[in-house]
Amino acid sequence: MTNPEPDLYSLDWSKTALAFRGFGVSNLGRTAELWARDEYRVVLETALNTASHVCSEVAERTIDLVEFVRQERNPEVENYSAALSFVMAVEVAQLKILKELFGVDWTKSQLSCGYSLGELAALVTGGVFDLAEALRIPLLLSDDCVDLSHEVSLGVLFSQTHELPFGDVQRLCCLINAEGRGVIGISAQLTPNTFLLIGQHDTLDRFKIEIPKTLPKSTRLHRDSRRWPPIHTPILWERNVADRAGRLMHTMEGGFCEPVPPVLSLVTGELSYNDYNARDLLCRWIDHPILLWPAIEHMLTNNIETVIHIGPSPEIIPGTFRRVSDNVAGQMQSWPVRTVGRMVRHPWMASLLPSRATLLRAPLVRHINLEDWLLQQSPTASISGEFETTE
Repeated sequence: MTNPEPDLYSLDWSKTALAFRGFGVSNLGRTAELWARDEYRVVLETALNTASHVCSEVAERTIDLVEFVRQERNPEVENYSAALSFVMAVEVAQLKILKELFGVDWTKSQLSCGYSLGELAALVTGGVFDLAEALRIPLLLSDDCVDLSHEVSLGVLFSQTHELPFGDVQRLCCLINAEGRGVIGISAQLTPNTFLLIGQHDTLDRFKIEIPKTLPKSTRLHRDSRRWPPIHTPILWERNVADRAGRLMHTMEGGFCEPVPPVLSLVTGELSYNDYNARDLLCRWIDHPILLWPAIEHMLTNNIETVIHIGPSPEIIPGTFRRVSDNVAGQMQSWPVRTVGRMVRHPWMASLLPSRATLLRAPLVRHINLEDWLLQQSPTASISGEFETTE
């Protein structure tokens, strides 16, 4: 997915999207390699220290995110607060490095988006909230998320042959919840045939039993053995997490300007943020499913040609794009891919094609891993010692 020698200086930024990662398996990524570069360390250290201060204040104990880098230690779910803070700080730092050391004005991008925590990072870099202020909300609620993770499991629901209607999957979750023996919910829709489910106790097992009665026969449910906080699901209702977050957000600073670049919300799958509704959308973001697929459709429909993936070792968004591209390429082996691409680029022709014909563009989208790109470069510009958390 990564171009070995991408040229960010010649990009058409009106056809470029920024994609931020969220909490995942590998949260350290190649940050230690970036840290080893003196010119990068200045920005990284200041961002990590800013996040460390907020994280320590909320946790009421000292948390030094720089030590994770120095020890090359991956922050995992056991250090959930540290992991959230680490990922967002590194994302903000990577873009600051790109702008200050290389003179690349990424704010001209058509849009930005983020998976889970990445949506907050998109709002911070878009100037809506300060890094410290944005971090405070998920950190204040992180202990509840970790506590709830002890009794839940994550499952990957997919079909190799059929689309899985969102409503059918959600209805089955609701029916199981109504039995009163645990809660299960959709955490994310990755593609039309792939969902992430998180369920308490044996709810995943009971969901699996009901699959043949409700969903296509080819549907499978695979359980992930790792612990996952049940964010973006109704499991959080048990601790009133969204309501408490909403109450806290009333008085948080910022939130009264439109993000630049515009943020494609994975709560709605649309460019929904304006100059005042960030609190409302973030409150829904906490316990509503991540709609990654509508966001990918939006990018393809709006002629995005390049996606820059931001953060330490991005996984979900580039991986989903890769699977979509591979599937499209496999189905279109008898068609020259460039010919298909030209078809869907012409507005008059695209308007005559089915609404999802723009998926044929997926193999043509260029993907750049910013972390890798930075490690391939030699900065030519000097940086200031001051770290600003909004651009």
